[in-house]
Amino acid sequence: MGLGHRRPRYLPDPPGRACRAGITGRARVPRPTPVASTHLTQPVPGLSAWLAEHAPTAVVDATHPFAAGITANAAAACSATGTRLLRLQRPGWTAGPGDDWRWVDDLAQAATVVRGTAFLTTGRQGVGAFAGLPGRVLVRCVDPPTDPLPAGAVLVLARGPFSVADELALMREHAVDVVVTKDSGGPMTTAKLVAARELGIPVVLVRRPPLPAGVAVVPTVEEALAWLR
Repeated sequence: MGLGHRRPRYLPDPPGRACRAGITGRARVPRPTPVASTHLTQPVPGLSAWLAEHAPTAVVDATHPFAAGITANAAAACSATGTRLLRLQRPGWTAGPGDDWRWVDDLAQAATVVRGTAFLTTGRQGVGAFAGLPGRVLVRCVDPPTDPLPAGAVLVLARGPFSVADELALMREHAVDVVVTKDSGGPMTTAKLVAARELGIPVVLVRRPPLPAGVAVVPTVEEALAWLR
C-alpha cells in the first residue's frame, strides 16, 4: 500500500479548491477508504487529457513504492501538460544489528539466491518467477496468484498487518529457511523482518525501482502538505 489512503486526514480541501484522489491497488478487494475517489491509473494519453481538462495545481503520486508503471505515467503526463508533480514515498527499510539481508534487483534474481524452504511475501504478482523452485515454498498474499506456483507451494491467503508473534508462529510451523520480500518500507509489514532476525533467518530483499529523473520526492504526508502550500 502507498500513502494515498492518508489523504482524508491530512489534506482537507482548501477554500475555493478541491482535492481529487486516485485510489489504486494490486489487491482485488482493496482496503476501505473514506475518500471519494476516481481511478486515474490510465496510460499517458488518457492521464494527460484528464490533466489538461481539469488543470489541477499539482499532482501528488503517493502510490506503492513498486508501482513503477503508474509513477512513470504520472511523470510523463505531468511533463507533457506542465503540471507540478511530487512523489510522496516513505523511506525504505534499514538493516539493524542481527539482520541478515541479501539485496537483489528483481524477483528473478531473488529466485536464484533462495535456498531451502522459502517464505514469499512479495504479493501475488510475480510469483511465477519462483515457479521453478524445488522443495517447499510458503506463499502468502491477499488474493490467489494467477501465475504458476512452485510444485511444493503452500498458499496462505491473508491480509496484514501481522504481529511478530504471528510471524514467528508461521515461520516455525513451516520451518522457513529464508524470507523473500520487497523493500516496501513503513511499519505495517516489518513484523516478518523482526521475526526473521529473532530466528536467525536470512531475508532476500528486492530493491525499489528507480524513480523518473527530475521528480521531487518527500518522505512524509506533512512534507507533501507543506510542498502543496
